[in-house]
Amino acid sequence: MGKIGPTEIILILAIILLLFGGKKIPELMRGLGRGVKEFKDASKGESPESKEQIENK
Repeated sequence: MGKIGPTEIILILAIILLLFGGKKIPELMRGLGRGVKEFKDASKGESPESKEQIENK
């Protein structure tokens, strides 16, 4: 099992498109982006409440 090539990536994307459909994919990506952002904030020790307090000062 080596590196993933362009053919494998296209195949994976095609399977995802078939499973979820075109309308559901943007919602999934938005949720994934929010999850990554929350993870980064949590790893930095920041929370939405602390950001609001900093912005209100």
